[in-house]
Amino acid sequence: MKRERVLLSEQIKRHVNTPKIQKEEFDGNFGTVISTGSTLLDLAISGGRIRGGGMPGGILVEIFGPSGSGKTVMLSEIAGAVQRQGGQIMFHDPEARLNKQFAQMFGLILAEKDHHKPDRVPEVFSAVRKWEVENPKVINGVFADSLAALSTTTEMDNDDGDKMGMRRAKEFSEELRKTCRILTQNNYLMVCSNQVRINIDAGAYGQKYTTPGGESIGFYSSLRLRTLRPEKIKRKIKIKGKEESRVIGVEVHVEVYKSSIWKPYHTAPVVIIFDYGIDDIRTNLQYVKEKVGGTVYSHNGENLDRSLEEAIGIIEESGNEQSLKEEVIELWEEEEKKFDSKRKPKRP
Repeated sequence: MKRERVLLSEQIKRHVNTPKIQKEEFDGNFGTVISTGSTLLDLAISGGRIRGGGMPGGILVEIFGPSGSGKTVMLSEIAGAVQRQGGQIMFHDPEARLNKQFAQMFGLILAEKDHHKPDRVPEVFSAVRKWEVENPKVINGVFADSLAALSTTTEMDNDDGDKMGMRRAKEFSEELRKTCRILTQNNYLMVCSNQVRINIDAGAYGQKYTTPGGESIGFYSSLRLRTLRPEKIKRKIKIKGKEESRVIGVEVHVEVYKSSIWKPYHTAPVVIIFDYGIDDIRTNLQYVKEKVGGTVYSHNGENLDRSLEEAIGIIEESGNEQSLKEEVIELWEEEEKKFDSKRKPKRP
């Protein structure tokens, strides 16, 4: 049985990063991909372009949403994944909120040379253009946590809000125009977080949500992920015969708000446990239970017949995390095929 699991694991490793289709009209280099830490979110991002999905190199990604919706966690998970695949990272932290202890929870090694606390827009993007990486053959990642916290070159000495807002938008546009082609040429993955604002002037057909920095961030981003307001996850246990309840994490639904790497508007649930990070096993078990129509948690047709917490423990103890992920991918692909267009391709 152990040998069968090993063989299955090797098959999965070879199969997960096999490109399904390569279409020139899509952005991104799909030679390799970076996982977000969530199987379902990876699939929502590019599951129809590469088996298992994920983020390709050579693109700009914006993650935007309300406070407390997991944006920093997602950046940290993706940065850790870049390092585990042999890439370097450059982490810009204008609000100086990320610390080494928090980063280690995601397997992210935050060295001083990689951790920057810029004040101004040009500091972030000029650093990307000057970056010299050790191994250009792998995906190297640039991360900026909270673009809204960045000031313009002149804003630090001037308090004219209206003019500074216009100047900030102009600086973002100038810097992105010069930087995005560098991302593509060097196969860098740049992921930024941003605040979300409701656009009260949108009208019936306008863009409902906006982010600070003008329209250039949305324009130059190949992928925009919108995090929705989180829902609390509670765990109940009995202590000395009395039931106690604690909030142990949150569940955030993430929408592919814009995509030029595959299809937009797929959504995925992402569970974040406070002292653990993204809990992919939990979400995958819940997904399998929903799709197979079972009354208990299961894996490959075998009922675990336990609570969710106990089922998670069984998967971890048996080393079946990867085969559970493979089961989710197969179920997702089976459902996605039903939505494929059967139309005859247009020809010139």
